[in-house]
Amino acid sequence: MNAPRQTAGPTPYESLGGESAVRALVDRFYDLMDLEPAYAGIRKLHPPTLDDSRDKLFWFLSGWLGGPPLFAQKKGHPMLRARHLPYAIGIDERDQWLKCMSQAMEEEGVDPELQRALAKAFFGTADWMRNRPEK
Repeated sequence: MNAPRQTAGPTPYESLGGESAVRALVDRFYDLMDLEPAYAGIRKLHPPTLDDSRDKLFWFLSGWLGGPPLFAQKKGHPMLRARHLPYAIGIDERDQWLKCMSQAMEEEGVDPELQRALAKAFFGTADWMRNRPEK
């Protein structure tokens, strides 16, 4: 669950552009999940409407990226792995999630250097979420 490494200077939250940019990234991520057949595996793990999922990911990313800890304020400790245990998450689901987020970052115009740093941090978190070893 390692967040992007903080160095001197702006947080990843600030580098992305703050609240509106993080919200736009999350919205594009879930829009792509709905639109792209390549992400059908992770889409089926979500409820029919994605409004609640959008809010939870936005709240989580806000704090994880160095902004306001919205998830903790609203729901308590994120406990990501525990909250995702009911869902079968393997390598395919991990990779779909990462590709969907990568596409969302690209389409939202996230700086390439920041994309690389976030992709590395997202991989660590997404891989940690796996609860089945096979595809």
